[in-house]
Amino acid sequence: MDISKQLNTYIYEISSSSPTPGGGNVSAFSGVLACSLGIMVCNLTYGKKKYHDVEEELKEVQQKLESSSKELLSLAEKDNEAFNSVMEAFKLPKGTEEQIKERSKKIDEATFQAAKIPADVIELCEYVLPLLTLIEEKGNQNSLSDVGVAVSLLNTAVQGAYYNVLINCSVLNMEHEHISDLMSRADLLHNSLTAKCSEISNNLINKLSKK
Repeated sequence: MDISKQLNTYIYEISSSSPTPGGGNVSAFSGVLACSLGIMVCNLTYGKKKYHDVEEELKEVQQKLESSSKELLSLAEKDNEAFNSVMEAFKLPKGTEEQIKERSKKIDEATFQAAKIPADVIELCEYVLPLLTLIEEKGNQNSLSDVGVAVSLLNTAVQGAYYNVLINCSVLNMEHEHISDLMSRADLLHNSLTAKCSEISNNLINKLSKK
């Protein structure tokens, strides 16, 4: 398997005039990269006498990051599928009143799903951030810059996913019982996680500038 060709294809697809993969997909993939860097720092910690006491704990963290990475990768793909479903709903016939109502219903259902997927990305980022924080505290301190990049990528995942929740919810027509809950949760997590990422980033800058 030629990874470079796959990566080039992915970059080309993002750059093309096709709307997918777009910002939602890239947001989830930013979370995948954040997990990958966290896993890397775990691997760079193992086998070193200085970190012997935390090795088992970090192995558990690594397993959780690996699982989260797979989930985020799945959500990235689902983001593409959700957008395509919205576009398909817009193509439904609208020649009669009944068709117009059915079309509107399908558009709203597909759009709600398109909002839910990035909301799920934010939820997963809430789970990942404490894992990165633990790695920052207990992992190989020579790799703190890598943890910093991971936190920055996770912050991007949160911000990007939040934009996608907002844009999809803003065009929903139906009074869906779950829209308010979804938006309230996304608002709360966005504000909390971006603040925490900023705090961790500042801590890392302070640590690195003292090295």
